[in-house]
Amino acid sequence: MKVTKETVIGDILDFDVETAQFFFEIGMHCLGCPHSRGESIEDACIVHGTDADELVNKINAFLESKK
Repeated sequence: MKVTKETVIGDILDFDVETAQFFFEIGMHCLGCPHSRGESIEDACIVHGTDADELVNKINAFLESKK
């Protein structure tokens, strides 16, 4: 899976639940909420005041390291 800023958080978590750690790091602790799972990374980062590109890079590096 290649993650982009437009990727939906629920899709990422369904692909690899271990990616939750990166959302917790930005203060997104409501991952079980249907609304948060339907947000894109970009939308979540806007709400939480974090850099979407940085989060995308972290998640992609993590997923790549598991191959």
